[in-house]
Amino acid sequence: MTNRLALAILAVAGLFISLYLWLYKLGKIGTMACGTGGCETVQLSVQSRFLGVEVALIGVLGYAVLLGLALLVLHPKYAGASWPLTWLIVLAGGAVFFTAYLKYLEFFVIHAICRWCVGSAVVIATMFGLTVVEWRRARAEKA
Repeated sequence: MTNRLALAILAVAGLFISLYLWLYKLGKIGTMACGTGGCETVQLSVQSRFLGVEVALIGVLGYAVLLGLALLVLHPKYAGASWPLTWLIVLAGGAVFFTAYLKYLEFFVIHAICRWCVGSAVVIATMFGLTVVEWRRARAEKA
């Protein structure tokens, strides 16, 4: 499996995680499947909103954009273009910093750990790492 295909698969995984969390916040699903209760504690906390917007919705929108970019880099027409990978680095990097802030809130403010949120953190960190690897590879090929 190529890094570019892995980016698209990871974006889909992140999108589904965020969508699950958002549907919970909307009251569309019952008890959250978490196992520890930490997920509901995090999702029902004041910190589950950022600038008035549900963090889960930010995740849905963010992963949707990342998926679109990941699909672009898979398309032969854009395979040699550098801008989709550059945008993936910028957006995934920003998401990593935002996720680090959210992890800080979980550990030190809310005092609860959401396994779904940890899963999303692993997904975005992996996406960022793969994007950097792929970006460097693409630059080396052009040099």
